Amino acid sequence: MTPTRFTPSRLLATVTFSVGLLTSSLGLAEDTTEVAPSIEPMHFASEGKVKIAGKVIEFQAVAGQLLMRNDEGEPIALYGYTSYTRSGTNPSKRPVLFAYNGGPGSASLWLHMGILGPERTVLDDPNFTTEGPFERVNNEYSILDVADLVMIDPIGTGFSKAVGDSKGKDFWGVDNDIRSVTDFIARWTSDNGRWLSPKYVLGESYGGIRSGGVAYDLLSRYSLALNGVILVSPFMDYVGGFAGLPFDQPYINFLSTYAATAWYHQTSPYRPDNLEAFVAEAEAFARGPYARALQLGARVSAEEKQAVLEQLERFTGISQSYWRAANLRIDESRFTKELMRVAGKNVGRIDSRFVGNAINHIGESVAYDPFFPAVGPAVVATFNDYYRGELGVDTDQRYVTSAGLWQDWSFSHDTPGVGTVAAANTGIDLNHAMLQNPNMRILVQQGYFDLATPYGGTQYFLDQLRLPEELRSNITTAYYEAGHMMYIHKDSMAKFKADLREFIAQ
Repeated sequence: MTPTRFTPSRLLATVTFSVGLLTSSLGLAEDTTEVAPSIEPMHFASEGKVKIAGKVIEFQAVAGQLLMRNDEGEPIALYGYTSYTRSGTNPSKRPVLFAYNGGPGSASLWLHMGILGPERTVLDDPNFTTEGPFERVNNEYSILDVADLVMIDPIGTGFSKAVGDSKGKDFWGVDNDIRSVTDFIARWTSDNGRWLSPKYVLGESYGGIRSGGVAYDLLSRYSLALNGVILVSPFMDYVGGFAGLPFDQPYINFLSTYAATAWYHQTSPYRPDNLEAFVAEAEAFARGPYARALQLGARVSAEEKQAVLEQLERFTGISQSYWRAANLRIDESRFTKELMRVAGKNVGRIDSRFVGNAINHIGESVAYDPFFPAVGPAVVATFNDYYRGELGVDTDQRYVTSAGLWQDWSFSHDTPGVGTVAAANTGIDLNHAMLQNPNMRILVQQGYFDLATPYGGTQYFLDQLRLPEELRSNITTAYYEAGHMMYIHKDSMAKFKADLREFIAQ
């Protein structure tokens, strides 16, 4: 890949920094002077190629920022992105896929280097890939054979940041995030002459909440109708998606993934050969006898409660006494701690196939999720090497891979037809978008071993969509024997690509 250089004034951006950390460590007086961030957007263009299914795909890449302005024309943000457009094609006919991860506070490198971009990180899934040299290779599973690609880094992640009089917190909330991503997509579409192109958005995890809102916001504010929405391990509903809250539904939603995890780690003697059938059986129990026992509360009979306890132990391998002491309700943090406690191990939340050594053997929650230290070092290393080497991004700024933005996040949402609610559920937004754009299709890609956005939560969200029967045929679901980032699982990479390719190529 050959970087194309532009004039220094166009390329250079001054990063805001404080020398406080350095001076404090040296025992010197702290200088709190900050350098104002430049509002000159970065723009690094290059050419490259990727080999997919034996065919070489040539493309133009841009790693850069768009300078976003408010309605008064004042600069408010530098929005970071990476785009890949195939050479020698008619852009008005060529699909374009806008993609982002979740968090909130996650940059898009996970999808970028995991499955969508022209190169991918080599991982020893599900083991710890922490010993260099790390490796990146041609990504034969990239989507660039069927669609152009725009990887988006929301404000506070990647190289995206607030500028002018704006602050990061101006963008950190369900509604402000949706609006800013929508504005970016519309602006990129205009700048690149892609209004006639078929358009898709793909969001992972919290990117589900974002995508539900973006689909409706693009349609209502810009009259931009999407051809499709891809929801990868989607988090759509704050109430239904967090076990540990004083609501019963999340516990029901999580139980089938507890069972799948127990199946994988063989913690229960009850282990049918067929995972899919086993998960369906656990789901039926969760929505039936288990849900009834939770809802009855103190009115559940001793006999009915005992029958439920026996099934909970049968599906998970966790003792009846533990389930009883927990009042039949175990959140995912306690589950990941308890499942392999005797062995001194924790299982992963993002991907429960991953196992790490426990730190506190008597604690009630895990000290860390083994998925991140197992996968993160290799992905971050190869992304930075690729971005600054192959794409020629020449800057001293740090690419922010993960920021704890949820601490400053506003969870309220102006819900269509409802008004402002304290806990967002953008499945309602997606529902409104589908009703008003009946040609828009949905692809849901979900792993069985995902304790961040569990299988049952995704099923529950889909079941709650209030659609006429003919629009339900617009929804396609695909399941994988992997976790939240199912595309890092070797056998799931090809399936993920095939499912996504078929969806876009329809």
